[in-house]
Amino acid sequence: MARIKGGMNAKKRHNRVLKLAKGYRGARSKQYRVAKQSVMRALTSSFAGRKERKRQFRQLWIARINAATRMNGLSYSKFMYGLKLAGIEVNRKMLSDMAINDPAGFTSLVEIAKTKLA
Repeated sequence: MARIKGGMNAKKRHNRVLKLAKGYRGARSKQYRVAKQSVMRALTSSFAGRKERKRQFRQLWIARINAATRMNGLSYSKFMYGLKLAGIEVNRKMLSDMAINDPAGFTSLVEIAKTKLA
């Protein structure tokens, strides 16, 4: 029985990693050992980055809503509580968009929240 060596599979695995490391500087894109470390780190960071992006967007939306509600004489937390009491379920992304593109509509929501709080 002939012995099967792993050269083909090893070459395929190396090329897969080197392809992912394309664009890296110096040895990081040329040498398998260094490239593998860089790619592993980059993939870990990209996973964390996808989670971080969601946090950052929510933070941005809240800041925008807060600024718009304060211009209408209410704080963010009181506004959100007023909407909850009124039974209005609009997510923060839509509220942020309304605050920028439809100030009149947003003002009407603030007024509804104020009446429910009083």
